[in-house]
Amino acid sequence: MKINGNEVRIGNVIEHKGGLWVAVKANAVKPGKGGAFAQIELKNLIDGTKLNERFRAADKVERVRLEQKDYQFLYDTGDALVFMDLDTYDQIELQSDFVGERAAFLQEGMKVVVESYEEKPIGISLPDQVTLEVAETEPAVKGQTAAASYKPAVMENGVRVMVPPFVEVGQKIVVETNEITYIKRAD
Repeated sequence: MKINGNEVRIGNVIEHKGGLWVAVKANAVKPGKGGAFAQIELKNLIDGTKLNERFRAADKVERVRLEQKDYQFLYDTGDALVFMDLDTYDQIELQSDFVGERAAFLQEGMKVVVESYEEKPIGISLPDQVTLEVAETEPAVKGQTAAASYKPAVMENGVRVMVPPFVEVGQKIVVETNEITYIKRAD
């Protein structure tokens, strides 16, 4: 679907210069001289490169609709991750580097959303929060306040997270998967 260049919003996926790009930042600029334009920062969905473009109202860009489907994570084969379509029970394999460092947060049976364009997976969304057990951390130092400092902890999946001093080995905590930060103790 064609849209005007000044209608591109954050999160829109567009076809531009032979690739798929997602708008990361969008600013409307009205200079003293000349016509207004939109200054858009784009990120390539395939290789992650960034690009800054100016679009005027007269420019037409192709907005792409991505198909989003629910999948369930089944298992890790070492170099690939296996997911099952929750509607058809078909299985797909995605390379571990496709998911990146966030693959460590995948847990058996976890529901994820895979974004596809023309039947080709181009993105994956994990849940925003996961519950993990603390595998190792330093003991709390007496007199240290929770507001003053954080200490490093290694989770059961090997990911390092900064946690408050009262968190101990064996406790379960909730971790934000996008920023990889501590949120709270799990109930």
